Amino acid sequence: MECPLFIHENRVIPEFYRVVMNYPHSSITDVELAVNNSIDQMKFEQCGIMPGQSVAIGVGSRNIAHLPMMVKTLCDRVKAAGAVPVIVPAMGSHGGAEATGQIKVLESLGITEKSSGTVIRSSMEVVQIDTALDGVPVFFSRDALAMDHCVVINRIKPHTKFKGDVESGIYKMLCIGMGKHQGAVALHQAALRHGFHNVIKAAGNSIIRHTNIRFALGIVENQHEEPFEIKAMLAKDLFFEEARLLKAAKAHFPQLPFKHLDALIIKNIGKDISGSGMDPNVTGRAYDLMEDDFSVNLSVTRIALLDLSEKSGGNAIGLGNADIITEKLFKKMDYEKTLINAFTSTSLRKAFIPVRLDSEQSAVKAAFFTAGIKNTDQIRAVIIRDTRYIAEFWASSSLLNELTEIPEASIEEKCSLSFSDRGDIVSCLF
Repeated sequence: MECPLFIHENRVIPEFYRVVMNYPHSSITDVELAVNNSIDQMKFEQCGIMPGQSVAIGVGSRNIAHLPMMVKTLCDRVKAAGAVPVIVPAMGSHGGAEATGQIKVLESLGITEKSSGTVIRSSMEVVQIDTALDGVPVFFSRDALAMDHCVVINRIKPHTKFKGDVESGIYKMLCIGMGKHQGAVALHQAALRHGFHNVIKAAGNSIIRHTNIRFALGIVENQHEEPFEIKAMLAKDLFFEEARLLKAAKAHFPQLPFKHLDALIIKNIGKDISGSGMDPNVTGRAYDLMEDDFSVNLSVTRIALLDLSEKSGGNAIGLGNADIITEKLFKKMDYEKTLINAFTSTSLRKAFIPVRLDSEQSAVKAAFFTAGIKNTDQIRAVIIRDTRYIAEFWASSSLLNELTEIPEASIEEKCSLSFSDRGDIVSCLF
């Protein structure tokens, strides 16, 4: 709905400046070579993969740079050993907790049978392979267990719910992703009693002991969303190696260089961007059961979301952590998929519906108008593409003095925020 009280009041729109954070470009230039070298260093022959055997390749729902190439390279290595790779979706309840939906998620990421050169086998069937802690059931993909070996590939990064030795990465993919919907539900519910880190560590250790997992490929990205470390890890070394990689990921994790903002405008949210739609490690917003306090780095008075990424497939989980959304985002949302994700993760707040406004223009102005700042030149506001990409952002003029004291920050051109006839932002773009 349009809000007539402020929609025509230009006084609530500050000037913006494009800011580029000059983080080191320490990325891998030849990703295919890096994957192969890492597998060689791991000593691939120790995995016991023999000619004629089958190997499940677990692939998740995150939009990781160069993921199709890395998946194909992994499949090619399995083929070179005379074995048969089969891709298995490892994404818990994503894709609407349906086998066909998970194939569509892979397709949206560029993972197809043609791109990988192998077949994709998707089902939601699982087997209980053990219990952890005080009887928590541990599930694993039936398709993967039916094969001789299993390998998974995932990005390692700070989690959006908890802190620990391992967070979002290989261990989580093993027990939540490869556990499909049933496993994801069981472990999220158990986390309310035992804590997320304890559950994931215990379930992951159980899976390593009782399944055919042989090795994993972990990816760590820098602030530019490019891989700067790729590590193949034998199953027996997974916990130690992932913990090491998580420290590196945290050291390179992008964050906005401010302690407080009146308004944060986010162009896109989505499951391909973050498991929480928008990452609380960036926004400082986490309103849910058993979630650690992410507000220590940044507090934001108003968060406005403008759109939902196409690759999210309608899953708008995380919108409840915002104050304002656009009607465009609301209409793109598949609420059933969003609710499945919310109930599976016991994160009901993330599916709440914020204030809905008719356009990006209305959403932006509402965020500024309701932040409690009377003078335009005092509004502390930032516009970002999404919470994965903040090496570049637009900052309001009141933040310039702080930015000049940050060595990595380069202040580029000035921009007056303007909108199309439909109310979409047509300036200050990425």
